[in-house]
Amino acid sequence: MTQHREVGIIKSLVLGAAFAAALALPAFAQDNPGDLSLAPVAESKKLTFSGTAVITTDYIFRGVSNSDENPAAQVSFDAAYGMFYAGIWGSNTDFGDGIELDYYAGFKPTFGNFSIDIGGLYYTFPGFNSIDYFELKTGLGWASGNWSLGVVNYWSPDNFGLGVDSNATEGGVGYSFNGKLFNFFSPSVSALIGYQAYEAVVPDYTYWNAGLTLGFMEIWSADIRYWDTNYSDADCVINSGGVSNCDARVVGTVKASF
Repeated sequence: MTQHREVGIIKSLVLGAAFAAALALPAFAQDNPGDLSLAPVAESKKLTFSGTAVITTDYIFRGVSNSDENPAAQVSFDAAYGMFYAGIWGSNTDFGDGIELDYYAGFKPTFGNFSIDIGGLYYTFPGFNSIDYFELKTGLGWASGNWSLGVVNYWSPDNFGLGVDSNATEGGVGYSFNGKLFNFFSPSVSALIGYQAYEAVVPDYTYWNAGLTLGFMEIWSADIRYWDTNYSDADCVINSGGVSNCDARVVGTVKASF
């Protein structure tokens, strides 16, 4: 298998979890891509564990398909104590040997309606570790009533093994409706816009999404989301190895949280 990303080749050279996670912790595969995890949450004074299991019609990472426009199964497992958190996230992907495992840890103190999130993310591709890379995450979130807002930045000193710095900045907004739709679903809407910049090799671009999330039966949610980027076909090939991986699309996702 060839890689698919380096100057039009890395994503042609690499391949493309079993169940997922969001600006909530990292924004990797983004189980519900519009979620604003930076919204303040109560800090637990005891060690807690949680996880998610996700099926999605496409693994979208910052507007670009990482599964060659195919479905993905993703899982996450998380531990938290007070303001500190750590976890692991996995998905099938079009890179390496077809599996991505990401590790993250950080701390997220809250101050009234505000929260600060500082953490590290390590993206790994078993069987092809030359493209493993680290990102530093810094973010600020606010929530009041039904509204939530968040801004987050991701910086890497060596993105995807290309030997270049990269920086992604995202801003998002979310609104949760009162009451239940059909006396069953808890609806919310959210949107995000981001800008991914590279020191060299890969063209910079803007990406965005907007969607509707329906929570139900306490642990389940269904999300329908529109994604797009401003990449040209040629720029998309350089980034992902595919002409249409950066095109506009609607992605459906079902998630269970436990």
